[in-house]
Amino acid sequence: MKKVEAIIRPEHFQTLRKRLESFGVKGLTVSEVAGCGKQKGQEGVFRGNKFEVTLLPKVKIEMVIGEEQLDEIIELITECSYTGKVGDGKIFVFDVQEAIRIRTKERGVEAIS
Repeated sequence: MKKVEAIIRPEHFQTLRKRLESFGVKGLTVSEVAGCGKQKGQEGVFRGNKFEVTLLPKVKIEMVIGEEQLDEIIELITECSYTGKVGDGKIFVFDVQEAIRIRTKERGVEAIS
């Protein structure tokens, strides 16, 4: 099993969510986050005063999937989130040793499906 974390632009979330659902991903954890990378924030103007916003809003999506789905999920995320501009986001992949569904005590892939 693999845990996939994707940090993307908020405006791409609904499209990605629908595509993941149609692909068969049953469980997601979604968080509104803020961060900066190469974008280094942006400058804004409020009532004539300039200010720098160093943390930009992003959406973090977490899912645990079977290893056989990994390449397709990564491709799907990159397709939905790509603009070609700095700030498109990142995908992180982690190994998951075990998953346990508390209600039924199922383990492994059965716990996430």
